[in-house]
Amino acid sequence: MTDTVPTRWPQTRQTRTRQPPTRQPPTRQPSARARDSAIGTYRHRRSVTEIGLGLLAGLLSKDFLDRHDLRDPLNRGLKFGVRHGFGAVAASTRQFAKVSAIGRPPTRLEPSTADYFDLTPDDDQKMIVETVNEFAEEILRPAARDADDAAACPADLTAKAAELGITALKVPEEFDGAAEYRTCVTSALVAEALAYGDMGLALPILAPGGVASALAHFGSADQQGTYLSEFAGDNVPQACVAIAEPHPLFDPTMLKTTAVRTPSGYRLDGVKSLVPAAASCELLIVAAQLDGRPAMFIVETSSQGVTVKPDPSMGIRAAALGQVEFDKVAVPLDARLGEDTDYSEAIALSRLGWAALAVGTSHAVLDYVIPYVKEREAFGEPIARRQSVAFMCADIAIELDGLRLVTWRGAARADRGLPFAREAALARRLAADKGMRIGLDGVQLLGGHGYTKEHPVERWYRDLRAVGVGEGVVML
Repeated sequence: MTDTVPTRWPQTRQTRTRQPPTRQPPTRQPSARARDSAIGTYRHRRSVTEIGLGLLAGLLSKDFLDRHDLRDPLNRGLKFGVRHGFGAVAASTRQFAKVSAIGRPPTRLEPSTADYFDLTPDDDQKMIVETVNEFAEEILRPAARDADDAAACPADLTAKAAELGITALKVPEEFDGAAEYRTCVTSALVAEALAYGDMGLALPILAPGGVASALAHFGSADQQGTYLSEFAGDNVPQACVAIAEPHPLFDPTMLKTTAVRTPSGYRLDGVKSLVPAAASCELLIVAAQLDGRPAMFIVETSSQGVTVKPDPSMGIRAAALGQVEFDKVAVPLDARLGEDTDYSEAIALSRLGWAALAVGTSHAVLDYVIPYVKEREAFGEPIARRQSVAFMCADIAIELDGLRLVTWRGAARADRGLPFAREAALARRLAADKGMRIGLDGVQLLGGHGYTKEHPVERWYRDLRAVGVGEGVVML
């Protein structure tokens, strides 16, 4: 079979012999590309990604990788690069459409109608907590060990959490959310339930809700219109309230990240740490020192001068922590969030959130060690019958209840619009001291098993130590 090139039908002069008229087929002038459309004739223009994949395929087929034991390190490097590379691409593709709400006041959640401190959750809170508990026990806890080893949070977990509407609890109904009143108590219960499954995996799930809460509490009408609706759907952007810095004895009121006023806005310089899922983060609320006072700024990670690098830690490794560096990052004038007095309230709300995480993880420790000491036998009887062991378990339960009550009371006062700085400070101190003690006692009760990864208590102990240094991220 030979290839034929379509051409126009020839025009012939009519002969003397009259022929019946015939309808000629329509003619079409072939394009230049069509003339060279045979297989192998037209050369496909490859993109940079296709060229890179082709080079990698050729490299992976070489035998010298096996001879020199280079294949495993190369695979680990490719896995890390693909994970963080695709995360950066996803973060750079979302565009937040600016909304101007001229003459409209910002939306603020109304205080709770309860005029007393009630320890009994209502029906809606019970339903939410039951759903989150089921999610934490069936999905988070089985995936926690592998996520801790890999220092990475599976993307499907955060997607499933978004389907539950956890972040939407912080978004007002005006922006398609589920919040009618302040939801600090509900948020504390959700954080506690998620941490019961695993604190490391709970952080990237709760971090976008912290940004939504900050926007609802302190954001202007323009800021709320631009960003809040994004947190109400299933495709929730990964975001974080970035306050902590990699400095010894960090004080959130003495920030080394600085903001300088410019003619067009502000210029940010500094480093933030303890940012969950930093590689895929799209939006940050950054705390910086402005004219000698702390202030908060909304920064999109696609901005020029923002650099993200991994920063794995001893605990909460499943959160895929990273550092975010700001090198002369320019933000507009309307990027500042709230007033000077709002920063202390944001710190108090975040410390209540960390205390709620400590409650959930401490509860997991207690529920794990009690059956263990009842079944573990030594010298012919369960070790639970020894007073030292029984007293240690009782101390864990007592300190856990005290921490939970202080956290709930602080969240309840925040919901009612009352001052809660005292309760937040107490909750932070108890969570840092008693949480670490509970984790240590859990390891001691398991004996030699407490130092092995066969049991999750050693991971919970490492996670609980983060409560004393964590700032921001989890804002009720």
